[in-house]
Amino acid sequence: MTDHPRHRPNVGVVLFNADGKVWYGHRAGQAGDHAWQFPQGGVDKGEDVETAARRELEEETGVTSAELIGRTEGWILYDFPEPLKARHLRDGRKPWDGQKQVWFAFRFTGDEAEIDLNKHAEIEFDTWRWGDLTEACDLIVPFKRGAYEQVVAAFSRFVD
Repeated sequence: MTDHPRHRPNVGVVLFNADGKVWYGHRAGQAGDHAWQFPQGGVDKGEDVETAARRELEEETGVTSAELIGRTEGWILYDFPEPLKARHLRDGRKPWDGQKQVWFAFRFTGDEAEIDLNKHAEIEFDTWRWGDLTEACDLIVPFKRGAYEQVVAAFSRFVD
């Protein structure tokens, strides 16, 4: 994980249901048309990326019933816009230029009752829904769009 040292190591998860739909979460407290995204989060020091993906999926959605069906190779990167970088600095966060991500595709094997957005102390999403993978790029904040285009291309083979 030494390449792209100014980008925070991160994982993302696309959770597919049996019908080939994907899980979208609406970011808690965010308004606007681009507040929907897939679960994602940082990789802890020394943590395997698949372990990080499963941890983030459980923390943000409550889901543990998930079968690995694919992953991306190498890093998918996006840069933070300057105002976000400035806010991170004001908040005392490490001054990353953006994030580098490995993305995982999982098939949800549980019951929807397992989905619990309040599973973790830090609430990431306030509501969720199933949708088409092709919606992803229109739902995400614009600065992540290029990364989502790569994820959609990589995982379109899992759509039934």
